[in-house]
Amino acid sequence: EVQLQASGGGLVQAGGSLRLSCTASGFTFDDYVIAWFRQVPGKGREGVSCISFPDGRTQNEDSVEGRFIISHDNTKLTVYLQMDSLEPQDTAAYYCAADRGRCSFVSRTYRYWGQGTQVTVSS
Repeated sequence: EVQLQASGGGLVQAGGSLRLSCTASGFTFDDYVIAWFRQVPGKGREGVSCISFPDGRTQNEDSVEGRFIISHDNTKLTVYLQMDSLEPQDTAAYYCAADRGRCSFVSRTYRYWGQGTQVTVSS
């Protein structure tokens, strides 16, 4: 059974950093893409960053380019989202998602989702 476990959210001041983790079980990363989405109440899920395997190619949404970095540790089946220079508008519940294929910021592309981890950035 494919499962994703997201963690690492919290409360941070503007300009601070957080690192989110998404740990997978029930599959290996080969030929999968892992993506991070975020959602605020009343809005749809917004794609933030994704990484595809086995090539490790990454893609970031424009608003986080230069601030967020997605990386992975295959030995731990974990994908990380390092978030630096956080802004209040980054406040959201962050979700990781997985499926076979290529990077996409369309949420319906992904069948497998972890639970959300809340990121709150205070001004």
